Amino acid sequence: MVKLVLKNTLSIFTRQETGILSAAFVIMITVATSRVLGLVRDRMLAARFSADDLGIYFAAFRLPNLVFELLVMGALGAAFIPVFTTYISEDKREEAFKIASSVINIGLFIFAILGVSVLLWAKEISRILAPGFNEQQLALMATFTQIMVLVQVFPLVIGNFFTGILQSFKNFVIPSLAPVVYNLGIIAGIFFFTPVWGLYAPVLGVCIGAVLFMLIQIPTVLGFGYKHRFSLNLNNPGVKEVGRLMLPRTFGLAVSQIDTSVDLILSTLLGARSVTIFNFAQHLQQVPIGLFGASIAQASLPMLSSVRAKGDLDDFKKIFLASFHQILFLVLPFSVILIVLRIPAVRLVFGAERFDWEATVLTGKTLAYFSLSIFAQALVQLLARGFYAVHDSKTPVLISIFSVLINTILSIYFIQVVGWPVWSLGLSTSVASILNAFLLLVFLDLRIGGFDKMGLIIPTVKIFFSAIATGFFLYIPMKLMDKLVFDTTRTLNLIFLTGIATLIGLSVYIFLAWFLEIEEISNLKLIVKGIKKIKGVFIESTPEVINT
Repeated sequence: MVKLVLKNTLSIFTRQETGILSAAFVIMITVATSRVLGLVRDRMLAARFSADDLGIYFAAFRLPNLVFELLVMGALGAAFIPVFTTYISEDKREEAFKIASSVINIGLFIFAILGVSVLLWAKEISRILAPGFNEQQLALMATFTQIMVLVQVFPLVIGNFFTGILQSFKNFVIPSLAPVVYNLGIIAGIFFFTPVWGLYAPVLGVCIGAVLFMLIQIPTVLGFGYKHRFSLNLNNPGVKEVGRLMLPRTFGLAVSQIDTSVDLILSTLLGARSVTIFNFAQHLQQVPIGLFGASIAQASLPMLSSVRAKGDLDDFKKIFLASFHQILFLVLPFSVILIVLRIPAVRLVFGAERFDWEATVLTGKTLAYFSLSIFAQALVQLLARGFYAVHDSKTPVLISIFSVLINTILSIYFIQVVGWPVWSLGLSTSVASILNAFLLLVFLDLRIGGFDKMGLIIPTVKIFFSAIATGFFLYIPMKLMDKLVFDTTRTLNLIFLTGIATLIGLSVYIFLAWFLEIEEISNLKLIVKGIKKIKGVFIESTPEVINT
Protein backbone atom coordinates (compact mmCIF):
# COMPACT_ATOMS: atom_id res chain seq x y z
CA MET A 1 0.00 0.00 0.00
CA VAL A 2 2.76 2.44 0.99
CA LYS A 3 4.69 1.53 -2.17
CA LEU A 4 1.60 2.23 -4.31
CA VAL A 5 1.04 5.60 -2.61
CA LEU A 6 4.68 6.59 -3.20
CA LYS A 7 4.51 5.46 -6.82
CA ASN A 8 1.32 7.41 -7.51
CA THR A 9 2.65 10.47 -5.66
CA LEU A 10 5.78 10.39 -7.82
CA SER A 11 3.63 10.13 -10.92
CA ILE A 12 1.94 13.43 -10.08
CA PHE A 13 5.26 15.24 -10.23
CA THR A 14 6.73 13.44 -13.24
CA ARG A 15 3.76 12.94 -15.56
CA GLN A 16 3.63 14.58 -18.99
CA GLU A 17 0.41 16.42 -19.81
CA THR A 18 -1.08 15.68 -23.24
CA GLY A 19 -3.72 18.42 -23.43
CA ILE A 20 -3.75 22.18 -22.89
CA LEU A 21 -6.61 22.10 -20.38
CA SER A 22 -5.00 19.40 -18.23
CA ALA A 23 -1.64 21.19 -18.36
CA ALA A 24 -3.26 24.54 -17.63
CA PHE A 25 -5.20 23.01 -14.73
CA VAL A 26 -1.98 21.73 -13.17
CA ILE A 27 -0.40 25.16 -13.56
CA MET A 28 -3.51 26.93 -12.23
CA ILE A 29 -3.53 24.87 -9.02
CA THR A 30 0.10 25.62 -8.26
CA VAL A 31 -0.10 29.24 -9.46
CA ALA A 32 -3.13 29.75 -7.20
CA THR A 33 -1.11 28.37 -4.30
CA SER A 34 1.84 30.58 -5.19
CA ARG A 35 -0.34 33.69 -5.54
CA VAL A 36 -2.09 33.05 -2.23
CA LEU A 37 1.32 32.67 -0.58
CA GLY A 38 2.39 35.86 -2.33
CA LEU A 39 -0.54 37.71 -0.76
CA VAL A 40 0.27 36.14 2.62
CA ARG A 41 3.82 37.40 2.13
CA ASP A 42 2.55 40.91 1.36
CA ARG A 43 0.23 40.84 4.38
CA MET A 44 3.15 39.87 6.60
CA LEU A 45 5.20 42.70 5.13
CA ALA A 46 2.38 45.22 5.65
CA ALA A 47 1.98 44.07 9.27
CA ARG A 48 5.67 44.34 10.14
CA PHE A 49 6.94 47.35 8.20
CA SER A 50 5.67 50.80 7.33
CA ALA A 51 4.68 51.67 3.75
CA ASP A 52 7.72 53.97 3.54
CA ASP A 53 10.15 51.21 4.56
CA LEU A 54 8.57 48.74 2.15
CA GLY A 55 9.01 51.27 -0.65
CA ILE A 56 12.79 50.86 -0.26
CA TYR A 57 12.48 47.07 -0.31
CA PHE A 58 10.36 47.05 -3.48
CA ALA A 59 12.57 49.63 -5.21
CA ALA A 60 15.61 47.41 -4.59
CA PHE A 61 14.12 44.76 -6.90
CA ARG A 62 14.38 47.00 -9.96
CA LEU A 63 18.02 46.22 -10.85
CA PRO A 64 17.94 42.47 -10.06
CA ASN A 65 14.71 42.18 -12.05
CA LEU A 66 16.33 44.06 -14.94
CA VAL A 67 19.26 41.63 -15.05
CA PHE A 68 16.96 38.62 -14.74
CA GLU A 69 14.48 39.78 -17.39
CA LEU A 70 17.20 40.49 -19.95
CA LEU A 71 18.98 37.18 -19.34
CA VAL A 72 16.05 34.79 -19.02
CA MET A 73 12.73 36.18 -20.20
CA GLY A 74 14.16 37.21 -23.57
CA ALA A 75 15.44 33.71 -24.23
CA LEU A 76 12.95 31.40 -22.54
CA GLY A 77 9.52 31.90 -24.11
CA ALA A 78 10.56 33.56 -27.34
CA ALA A 79 13.49 31.33 -28.26
CA PHE A 80 14.52 28.48 -25.97
CA ILE A 81 11.21 26.59 -25.57
CA PRO A 82 10.21 26.74 -29.29
CA VAL A 83 13.68 25.58 -30.43
CA PHE A 84 14.06 22.94 -27.69
CA THR A 85 10.53 21.64 -28.39
CA THR A 86 11.30 21.36 -32.11
CA TYR A 87 14.34 19.17 -31.40
CA ILE A 88 12.34 17.02 -28.96
CA SER A 89 9.55 16.63 -31.56
CA GLU A 90 12.16 15.40 -34.05
CA ASP A 91 13.52 12.82 -31.56
CA LYS A 92 16.82 14.68 -31.15
CA ARG A 93 16.88 14.65 -27.36
CA GLU A 94 20.68 14.56 -26.91
CA GLU A 95 21.13 17.45 -29.33
CA ALA A 96 18.42 19.38 -27.45
CA PHE A 97 20.29 18.83 -24.16
CA LYS A 98 23.53 20.11 -25.72
CA ILE A 99 21.70 23.25 -26.82
CA ALA A 100 20.27 23.69 -23.30
CA SER A 101 23.74 23.38 -21.73
CA SER A 102 25.26 25.94 -24.07
CA VAL A 103 22.40 28.41 -23.61
CA ILE A 104 22.57 28.12 -19.80
CA ASN A 105 26.35 28.60 -19.86
CA ILE A 106 26.06 31.66 -22.09
CA GLY A 107 23.40 33.09 -19.77
CA LEU A 108 25.60 32.58 -16.70
CA PHE A 109 28.59 34.16 -18.44
CA ILE A 110 26.57 37.26 -19.31
CA PHE A 111 25.14 37.29 -15.77
CA ALA A 112 28.67 37.40 -14.34
CA ILE A 113 29.46 40.50 -16.40
CA LEU A 114 26.20 42.29 -15.57
CA GLY A 115 26.29 41.19 -11.94
CA VAL A 116 29.75 42.64 -11.31
CA SER A 117 28.69 45.93 -12.90
CA VAL A 118 25.64 46.16 -10.66
CA LEU A 119 27.66 45.32 -7.55
CA LEU A 120 30.17 48.09 -8.32
CA TRP A 121 27.69 50.84 -9.20
CA ALA A 122 24.57 49.93 -7.23
CA LYS A 123 24.51 53.23 -5.29
CA GLU A 124 24.90 55.39 -8.40
CA ILE A 125 22.22 53.49 -10.34
CA SER A 126 19.88 53.56 -7.33
CA ARG A 127 20.20 57.34 -7.24
CA ILE A 128 18.95 57.48 -10.84
CA LEU A 129 16.10 55.03 -10.27
CA ALA A 130 14.87 56.57 -7.00
CA PRO A 131 15.38 60.34 -7.20
CA GLY A 132 12.74 60.87 -4.50
CA PHE A 133 14.68 58.90 -1.87
CA ASN A 134 16.93 60.54 0.71
CA GLU A 135 20.55 59.43 1.24
CA GLN A 136 19.72 56.93 3.97
CA GLN A 137 17.01 55.33 1.85
CA LEU A 138 19.34 55.20 -1.18
CA ALA A 139 22.10 53.52 0.82
CA LEU A 140 19.69 50.83 2.07
CA MET A 141 18.25 50.32 -1.41
CA ALA A 142 21.75 49.87 -2.89
CA THR A 143 22.70 47.31 -0.22
CA PHE A 144 19.52 45.29 -0.81
CA THR A 145 20.15 45.42 -4.56
CA GLN A 146 23.70 44.08 -4.18
CA ILE A 147 22.56 41.20 -1.95
CA MET A 148 19.78 40.18 -4.34
CA VAL A 149 21.94 40.37 -7.46
CA LEU A 150 24.66 38.32 -5.81
CA VAL A 151 22.50 35.58 -4.25
CA GLN A 152 19.04 35.70 -5.87
CA VAL A 153 19.54 36.10 -9.62
CA PHE A 154 22.06 33.28 -10.16
CA PRO A 155 19.78 30.39 -9.05
CA LEU A 156 16.77 32.03 -10.73
CA VAL A 157 18.59 32.08 -14.09
CA ILE A 158 19.38 28.36 -13.88
CA GLY A 159 15.98 27.49 -12.40
CA ASN A 160 14.03 29.20 -15.16
CA PHE A 161 15.94 27.35 -17.87
CA PHE A 162 15.11 24.13 -16.02
CA THR A 163 11.49 25.29 -16.16
CA GLY A 164 11.82 25.68 -19.94
CA ILE A 165 13.23 22.16 -20.31
CA LEU A 166 10.45 20.59 -18.24
CA GLN A 167 7.67 22.53 -19.98
CA SER A 168 9.07 21.46 -23.35
CA PHE A 169 8.59 17.86 -22.18
CA LYS A 170 5.01 18.88 -21.25
CA ASN A 171 5.79 18.46 -17.56
CA PHE A 172 4.18 21.32 -15.63
CA VAL A 173 3.85 20.23 -12.00
CA ILE A 174 7.41 20.82 -10.78
CA PRO A 175 7.94 24.06 -12.75
CA SER A 176 4.68 25.32 -11.27
CA LEU A 177 5.67 24.31 -7.73
CA ALA A 178 8.97 26.21 -8.02
CA PRO A 179 7.33 29.66 -7.48
CA VAL A 180 5.48 28.16 -4.50
CA VAL A 181 8.70 27.25 -2.70
CA TYR A 182 10.12 30.64 -3.73
CA ASN A 183 7.35 32.40 -1.83
CA LEU A 184 7.71 29.97 1.07
CA GLY A 185 11.37 30.98 1.32
CA ILE A 186 10.43 34.68 1.52
CA ILE A 187 7.72 33.98 4.11
CA ALA A 188 10.19 31.97 6.19
CA GLY A 189 12.68 34.83 6.04
CA ILE A 190 10.06 37.36 7.18
CA PHE A 191 8.73 35.12 9.96
CA PHE A 192 12.00 33.94 11.47
CA PHE A 193 14.44 36.80 10.89
CA THR A 194 12.42 40.04 11.18
CA PRO A 195 12.83 40.32 14.98
CA VAL A 196 16.62 40.23 14.58
CA TRP A 197 17.40 41.76 11.18
CA GLY A 198 14.40 43.99 10.47
CA LEU A 199 13.98 44.91 6.79
CA TYR A 200 16.95 42.69 5.87
CA ALA A 201 14.77 39.65 6.74
CA PRO A 202 12.61 39.62 3.56
CA VAL A 203 15.76 40.23 1.47
CA LEU A 204 17.31 37.12 3.00
CA GLY A 205 14.02 35.31 2.40
CA VAL A 206 14.16 36.24 -1.30
CA CYS A 207 17.61 34.65 -1.55
CA ILE A 208 16.46 31.48 0.25
CA GLY A 209 13.42 31.26 -2.04
CA ALA A 210 15.53 31.63 -5.20
CA VAL A 211 17.82 28.75 -4.18
CA LEU A 212 14.78 26.54 -3.42
CA PHE A 213 13.27 27.54 -6.80
CA MET A 214 16.29 26.02 -8.55
CA LEU A 215 16.81 22.98 -6.30
CA ILE A 216 13.26 21.62 -6.50
CA GLN A 217 13.52 21.23 -10.29
CA ILE A 218 16.88 19.42 -10.46
CA PRO A 219 15.68 15.82 -9.76
CA THR A 220 12.97 15.95 -12.45
CA VAL A 221 15.28 17.54 -15.03
CA LEU A 222 17.82 14.78 -14.37
CA GLY A 223 14.98 12.26 -14.60
CA PHE A 224 14.43 13.26 -18.22
CA GLY A 225 18.09 12.44 -18.90
CA TYR A 226 19.57 15.93 -18.83
CA LYS A 227 23.31 16.12 -18.10
CA HIS A 228 24.88 19.52 -17.98
CA ARG A 229 27.91 20.12 -20.18
CA PHE A 230 30.26 22.99 -19.40
CA SER A 231 30.68 24.06 -23.01
CA LEU A 232 29.91 27.10 -25.14
CA ASN A 233 29.10 25.72 -28.59
CA LEU A 234 28.24 28.94 -30.38
CA ASN A 235 28.33 27.20 -33.76
CA ASN A 236 25.53 24.77 -32.90
CA PRO A 237 22.58 25.50 -35.26
CA GLY A 238 20.11 25.26 -32.37
CA VAL A 239 22.11 27.72 -30.25
CA LYS A 240 22.30 30.08 -33.22
CA GLU A 241 18.52 29.80 -33.69
CA VAL A 242 17.94 30.59 -29.99
CA GLY A 243 20.22 33.61 -30.34
CA ARG A 244 18.47 34.77 -33.50
CA LEU A 245 15.04 34.54 -31.89
CA MET A 246 15.97 35.98 -28.51
CA LEU A 247 17.83 39.09 -29.65
CA PRO A 248 14.70 40.99 -30.80
CA ARG A 249 12.82 39.86 -27.67
CA THR A 250 15.70 40.91 -25.41
CA PHE A 251 15.81 44.29 -27.13
CA GLY A 252 12.07 44.66 -26.60
CA LEU A 253 12.43 43.73 -22.95
CA ALA A 254 15.21 46.28 -22.56
CA VAL A 255 12.83 48.93 -23.86
CA SER A 256 10.04 47.71 -21.56
CA GLN A 257 12.46 47.97 -18.62
CA ILE A 258 12.71 51.67 -19.38
CA ASP A 259 8.95 51.89 -18.88
CA THR A 260 9.09 49.95 -15.59
CA SER A 261 11.97 52.11 -14.42
CA VAL A 262 10.04 55.27 -15.29
CA ASP A 263 7.16 54.00 -13.13
CA LEU A 264 9.60 53.55 -10.24
CA ILE A 265 11.18 56.97 -10.76
CA LEU A 266 7.79 58.71 -10.86
CA SER A 267 6.43 56.83 -7.84
CA THR A 268 9.51 57.69 -5.73
CA LEU A 269 8.94 61.37 -6.55
CA LEU A 270 5.55 60.93 -4.84
CA GLY A 271 7.25 59.38 -1.78
CA ALA A 272 8.45 55.90 -0.81
CA ARG A 273 4.94 54.89 0.30
CA SER A 274 3.72 55.38 -3.30
CA VAL A 275 6.19 52.69 -4.40
CA THR A 276 4.54 50.31 -1.92
CA ILE A 277 1.02 51.27 -3.01
CA PHE A 278 1.90 50.75 -6.68
CA ASN A 279 3.49 47.35 -6.00
CA PHE A 280 0.69 46.10 -3.74
CA ALA A 281 -1.96 47.03 -6.34
CA GLN A 282 0.12 45.38 -9.05
CA HIS A 283 0.49 42.19 -7.02
CA LEU A 284 -3.29 41.94 -6.55
CA GLN A 285 -4.10 42.45 -10.23
CA GLN A 286 -1.45 39.90 -11.23
CA VAL A 287 -3.32 37.11 -9.41
CA PRO A 288 -5.90 36.47 -12.20
CA ILE A 289 -3.27 37.19 -14.88
CA GLY A 290 -0.94 34.55 -13.47
CA LEU A 291 -3.72 32.15 -12.60
CA PHE A 292 -5.46 32.15 -15.97
CA GLY A 293 -3.44 34.11 -18.54
CA ALA A 294 0.07 32.87 -17.83
CA SER A 295 -1.01 29.30 -16.97
CA ILE A 296 -2.98 28.71 -20.17
CA ALA A 297 -0.34 30.51 -22.26
CA GLN A 298 2.46 28.41 -20.76
CA ALA A 299 0.50 25.22 -21.37
CA SER A 300 -0.26 26.30 -24.96
CA LEU A 301 3.27 27.19 -26.08
CA PRO A 302 4.77 23.66 -26.32
CA MET A 303 1.65 22.43 -28.14
CA LEU A 304 1.50 25.42 -30.48
CA SER A 305 5.22 24.95 -31.20
CA SER A 306 4.68 21.23 -31.81
CA VAL A 307 1.83 21.62 -34.36
CA ARG A 308 3.74 24.44 -36.03
CA ALA A 309 6.78 22.16 -36.37
CA LYS A 310 4.49 19.69 -38.19
CA GLY A 311 3.21 22.46 -40.47
CA ASP A 312 -0.41 22.11 -39.33
CA LEU A 313 -1.76 25.70 -39.32
CA ASP A 314 -5.40 24.63 -38.99
CA ASP A 315 -4.67 22.90 -35.68
CA PHE A 316 -2.58 25.90 -34.65
CA LYS A 317 -5.57 28.22 -35.16
CA LYS A 318 -7.96 25.92 -33.31
CA ILE A 319 -5.64 25.53 -30.33
CA PHE A 320 -4.97 29.25 -30.21
CA LEU A 321 -8.62 30.36 -30.38
CA ALA A 322 -9.65 27.79 -27.76
CA SER A 323 -6.94 29.15 -25.43
CA PHE A 324 -7.84 32.77 -26.29
CA HIS A 325 -11.50 32.38 -25.34
CA GLN A 326 -10.68 30.27 -22.29
CA ILE A 327 -8.44 33.04 -20.92
CA LEU A 328 -11.13 35.67 -21.55
CA PHE A 329 -13.85 33.52 -19.99
CA LEU A 330 -11.87 32.92 -16.81
CA VAL A 331 -10.18 36.29 -16.33
CA LEU A 332 -12.98 38.79 -17.06
CA PRO A 333 -15.23 38.05 -14.04
CA PHE A 334 -12.26 38.46 -11.70
CA SER A 335 -11.40 41.78 -13.36
CA VAL A 336 -14.93 42.97 -12.58
CA ILE A 337 -14.72 41.65 -9.01
CA LEU A 338 -11.48 43.55 -8.37
CA ILE A 339 -12.94 46.77 -9.79
CA VAL A 340 -16.17 46.63 -7.76
CA LEU A 341 -14.70 45.14 -4.57
CA ARG A 342 -11.39 47.00 -4.71
CA ILE A 343 -11.52 48.49 -1.20
CA PRO A 344 -12.69 45.30 0.57
CA ALA A 345 -10.04 43.32 -1.33
CA VAL A 346 -7.25 45.70 -0.31
CA ARG A 347 -8.46 45.80 3.29
CA LEU A 348 -8.59 42.01 3.54
CA VAL A 349 -5.13 41.49 2.07
CA PHE A 350 -3.17 44.48 3.37
CA GLY A 351 -5.35 45.79 6.19
CA ALA A 352 -2.70 45.75 8.89
CA GLU A 353 -2.19 48.45 11.52
CA ARG A 354 0.78 49.99 9.71
CA PHE A 355 -1.18 50.23 6.43
CA ASP A 356 -3.44 53.25 7.02
CA TRP A 357 -6.80 54.19 5.43
CA GLU A 358 -5.30 56.69 2.98
CA ALA A 359 -2.92 54.04 1.68
CA THR A 360 -5.83 51.57 1.45
CA VAL A 361 -7.96 53.94 -0.66
CA LEU A 362 -5.05 54.81 -2.98
CA THR A 363 -4.16 51.15 -3.40
CA GLY A 364 -7.80 50.33 -4.19
CA LYS A 365 -8.03 53.07 -6.80
CA THR A 366 -4.74 52.00 -8.39
CA LEU A 367 -5.99 48.40 -8.43
CA ALA A 368 -9.22 49.45 -10.16
CA TYR A 369 -7.36 51.22 -12.97
CA PHE A 370 -5.01 48.25 -13.36
CA SER A 371 -8.02 45.92 -13.49
CA LEU A 372 -9.45 47.64 -16.57
CA SER A 373 -6.77 45.87 -18.61
CA ILE A 374 -6.37 42.57 -16.79
CA PHE A 375 -7.99 40.80 -19.76
CA ALA A 376 -5.52 42.46 -22.15
CA GLN A 377 -2.49 41.71 -19.97
CA ALA A 378 -3.61 38.07 -19.72
CA LEU A 379 -4.16 37.77 -23.48
CA VAL A 380 -0.76 39.29 -24.24
CA GLN A 381 0.76 36.25 -22.52
CA LEU A 382 -0.86 34.02 -25.15
CA LEU A 383 -0.61 36.37 -28.14
CA ALA A 384 3.15 36.81 -27.73
CA ARG A 385 3.61 33.04 -27.44
CA GLY A 386 1.58 32.60 -30.62
CA PHE A 387 4.30 34.55 -32.44
CA TYR A 388 7.09 32.66 -30.66
CA ALA A 389 5.57 29.33 -31.72
CA VAL A 390 5.89 30.35 -35.39
CA HIS A 391 9.46 31.54 -34.70
CA ASP A 392 8.63 35.23 -35.07
CA SER A 393 9.96 37.23 -32.14
CA LYS A 394 10.39 40.51 -34.01
CA THR A 395 6.73 41.47 -34.46
CA PRO A 396 5.71 41.26 -30.77
CA VAL A 397 8.86 43.18 -29.86
CA LEU A 398 8.05 46.05 -32.20
CA ILE A 399 4.47 46.19 -30.95
CA SER A 400 5.71 46.03 -27.34
CA ILE A 401 8.11 48.92 -27.95
CA PHE A 402 5.24 51.03 -29.30
CA SER A 403 2.97 50.24 -26.34
CA VAL A 404 5.81 50.88 -23.89
CA LEU A 405 6.36 54.28 -25.50
CA ILE A 406 2.66 55.10 -25.09
CA ASN A 407 2.72 53.96 -21.45
CA THR A 408 5.83 56.00 -20.66
CA ILE A 409 4.48 59.18 -22.27
CA LEU A 410 1.13 58.84 -20.48
CA SER A 411 2.80 58.08 -17.11
CA ILE A 412 5.00 61.18 -17.31
CA TYR A 413 2.08 63.31 -18.47
CA PHE A 414 -0.28 62.13 -15.71
CA ILE A 415 2.24 62.54 -12.88
CA GLN A 416 4.42 65.47 -13.93
CA VAL A 417 2.02 67.59 -16.01
CA VAL A 418 -1.48 66.88 -14.67
CA GLY A 419 -0.25 66.13 -11.15
CA TRP A 420 -2.37 63.05 -10.54
CA PRO A 421 -1.51 60.61 -7.70
CA VAL A 422 0.04 57.15 -8.07
CA TRP A 423 -3.21 55.57 -9.35
CA SER A 424 -2.61 57.27 -12.70
CA LEU A 425 0.25 54.82 -13.32
CA GLY A 426 -2.38 52.05 -13.29
CA LEU A 427 -4.44 53.98 -15.85
CA SER A 428 -1.51 54.49 -18.22
CA THR A 429 -0.65 50.79 -17.94
CA SER A 430 -4.21 49.83 -18.88
CA VAL A 431 -4.35 52.06 -21.94
CA ALA A 432 -1.02 50.72 -23.21
CA SER A 433 -1.88 47.07 -22.42
CA ILE A 434 -5.20 47.16 -24.30
CA LEU A 435 -3.47 48.73 -27.30
CA ASN A 436 -0.70 46.11 -27.10
CA ALA A 437 -3.17 43.19 -27.08
CA PHE A 438 -5.21 44.61 -29.95
CA LEU A 439 -2.19 45.15 -32.21
CA LEU A 440 -0.76 41.71 -31.39
CA LEU A 441 -4.06 40.07 -32.36
CA VAL A 442 -4.28 42.00 -35.63
CA PHE A 443 -0.73 41.17 -36.69
CA LEU A 444 -0.92 37.52 -35.59
CA ASP A 445 -4.08 37.19 -37.68
CA LEU A 446 -2.12 38.46 -40.69
CA ARG A 447 0.91 36.30 -39.86
CA ILE A 448 -0.94 32.95 -39.92
CA GLY A 449 -3.33 33.65 -42.79
CA GLY A 450 -6.35 34.73 -40.78
CA PHE A 451 -8.51 33.33 -37.99
CA ASP A 452 -12.17 32.43 -38.44
CA LYS A 453 -13.54 35.93 -37.74
CA MET A 454 -16.98 34.84 -36.53
CA GLY A 455 -15.34 32.13 -34.44
CA LEU A 456 -13.17 34.82 -32.85
CA ILE A 457 -15.64 37.69 -32.43
CA ILE A 458 -18.97 36.10 -31.39
CA PRO A 459 -17.68 34.21 -28.31
CA THR A 460 -15.64 37.28 -27.33
CA VAL A 461 -18.70 39.56 -27.44
CA LYS A 462 -20.76 37.07 -25.40
CA ILE A 463 -18.06 36.82 -22.72
CA PHE A 464 -17.67 40.62 -22.45
CA PHE A 465 -21.44 41.11 -22.20
CA SER A 466 -21.67 38.50 -19.42
CA ALA A 467 -18.82 40.15 -17.50
CA ILE A 468 -20.24 43.68 -17.77
CA ALA A 469 -23.69 42.49 -16.64
CA THR A 470 -22.02 40.69 -13.74
CA GLY A 471 -20.48 44.00 -12.65
CA PHE A 472 -23.92 45.56 -12.15
CA PHE A 473 -25.28 42.53 -10.25
CA LEU A 474 -22.14 42.56 -8.10
CA TYR A 475 -22.23 46.29 -7.28
CA ILE A 476 -25.86 46.48 -6.11
CA PRO A 477 -25.82 43.76 -3.42
CA MET A 478 -22.39 44.90 -2.27
CA LYS A 479 -23.66 48.44 -1.65
CA LEU A 480 -26.90 47.28 -0.02
CA MET A 481 -25.17 44.85 2.34
CA ASP A 482 -22.48 47.41 3.17
CA LYS A 483 -25.09 50.02 4.16
CA LEU A 484 -27.86 47.87 5.67
CA VAL A 485 -26.51 44.48 6.79
CA PHE A 486 -22.82 44.34 7.69
CA ASP A 487 -20.69 46.55 9.90
CA THR A 488 -17.57 46.33 7.74
CA THR A 489 -15.34 47.91 10.37
CA ARG A 490 -15.07 44.32 11.63
CA THR A 491 -12.91 41.90 9.65
CA LEU A 492 -15.33 38.97 9.89
CA ASN A 493 -18.20 41.06 8.51
CA LEU A 494 -15.94 42.29 5.72
CA ILE A 495 -15.14 38.67 4.81
CA PHE A 496 -18.87 37.82 4.73
CA LEU A 497 -19.67 40.88 2.59
CA THR A 498 -16.90 40.14 0.10
CA GLY A 499 -17.67 36.43 -0.04
CA ILE A 500 -21.45 36.80 -0.52
CA ALA A 501 -21.10 39.57 -3.14
CA THR A 502 -18.50 37.53 -5.04
CA LEU A 503 -20.69 34.43 -4.93
CA ILE A 504 -23.67 36.38 -6.29
CA GLY A 505 -21.56 37.90 -9.06
CA LEU A 506 -20.03 34.58 -10.13
CA SER A 507 -23.45 32.90 -10.07
CA VAL A 508 -24.84 35.56 -12.40
CA TYR A 509 -21.81 35.19 -14.68
CA ILE A 510 -22.14 31.39 -14.91
CA PHE A 511 -25.91 31.68 -15.54
CA LEU A 512 -25.41 34.20 -18.35
CA ALA A 513 -22.63 32.06 -19.85
CA TRP A 514 -25.00 29.07 -19.83
CA PHE A 515 -27.90 31.14 -21.21
CA LEU A 516 -25.77 32.59 -24.03
CA GLU A 517 -24.34 29.14 -24.76
CA ILE A 518 -20.73 30.18 -24.25
CA GLU A 519 -18.75 27.06 -25.10
CA GLU A 520 -16.13 27.61 -22.38
CA ILE A 521 -18.71 26.92 -19.66
CA SER A 522 -18.41 23.22 -20.49
CA ASN A 523 -14.74 23.30 -19.51
CA LEU A 524 -15.76 24.01 -15.91
CA LYS A 525 -17.06 20.43 -15.81
CA LEU A 526 -13.64 19.22 -16.96
CA ILE A 527 -11.97 21.23 -14.20
CA VAL A 528 -14.27 19.64 -11.62
CA LYS A 529 -13.34 16.24 -13.03
CA GLY A 530 -9.69 17.24 -12.73
CA ILE A 531 -10.17 17.98 -9.03
CA LYS A 532 -11.82 14.58 -8.51
CA LYS A 533 -8.94 12.93 -10.35
CA ILE A 534 -6.39 14.54 -8.01
CA LYS A 535 -8.44 13.40 -5.00
CA GLY A 536 -8.24 9.82 -6.22
CA VAL A 537 -4.62 9.81 -7.24
CA PHE A 538 -3.42 8.05 -4.09
CA ILE A 539 -5.59 5.01 -4.71
CA GLU A 540 -5.46 4.80 -8.48
CA SER A 541 -2.47 4.28 -10.74
CA THR A 542 -1.38 7.18 -12.95
CA PRO A 543 0.47 6.52 -16.23
CA GLU A 544 3.67 7.93 -17.66
CA VAL A 545 6.16 7.76 -14.82
CA ILE A 546 9.62 8.85 -15.90
CA ASN A 547 12.20 6.08 -16.03
CA THR A 548 15.18 7.26 -14.06
